[in-house]
Amino acid sequence: MIGRLTGKLLGKEPPLLWLDVNGVGYELEAPLSTFYKLPEAGQSLSLHTHLLVREDQHTLVGFASAAEKALFRQLIKLSGVGPKSALTILSGISVDDFWETVRAQDSAKLTRLPGIGKKTAERLVLELKDKAGEHATTVARGGAADGAVAQAVSALVNLGYKPAEAQRLADAAYRAGDPAEQVIREALKRALR
Repeated sequence: MIGRLTGKLLGKEPPLLWLDVNGVGYELEAPLSTFYKLPEAGQSLSLHTHLLVREDQHTLVGFASAAEKALFRQLIKLSGVGPKSALTILSGISVDDFWETVRAQDSAKLTRLPGIGKKTAERLVLELKDKAGEHATTVARGGAADGAVAQAVSALVNLGYKPAEAQRLADAAYRAGDPAEQVIREALKRALR
């Protein structure tokens, strides 16, 4: 799977953007939250990516942050929420606001997003309320810490740890200014104790 791309931004027309990576042009879809953070065409850019594979097409989706990518993956796992709906959600609400809305069980706020009806909003709140607590400590730190811990949690989950355990280990391992790689190493040491 293609997990991250770094290259030169060739152009952007929401929801699509084009990235030149060493002479290979990639076409990606992205939520508006990512478009707001894009540099001008010709500038260097690094995006977290998720490859959607269907019978008739492969679609590469780009995200400005690991937290956006993690939420996208969480959303598309839910029944009735496809990639298009997940991108709509990310385009209309920040990751932090989304998790705060789920914690507050405010499904009405989610219905204000285009294409998200009452039933879908209620299902999102119901199915994700247990996971919203896992994101509270990461959100509280903000900035680079948010990214480092989110990347560490994602890596630990991919290694087979349960999300709550991965979050606990990453939170305990994080020290101010640590890059994600250091947080992951420390979290794995703690897991083996």
